[in-house]
Amino acid sequence: MAGSSHGHTPAAWTGVIISFIGFCVAGVFMVAANPLGFWAGIAVIFVGGIVGLAMKAAGLGMPKESSEMAAARARAGQAQISH
Repeated sequence: MAGSSHGHTPAAWTGVIISFIGFCVAGVFMVAANPLGFWAGIAVIFVGGIVGLAMKAAGLGMPKESSEMAAARARAGQAQISH
């Protein structure tokens, strides 16, 4: 995936960071046996996903690939396989 820049966007980074914070919060409160804090952490995880999708919709995600670019990528892949 390194060649395709998969996930290297502000939308992806922001969504993952927020979700990771929610995961950490939920983990701490799970160990502390506090259900309210645990569910608050789970809610933060979902907020991270929503924020990531909203940022993608706002144009901060990966741009859509044109049909010409997809065809060029397929031709390049076939050229690598044949060599």
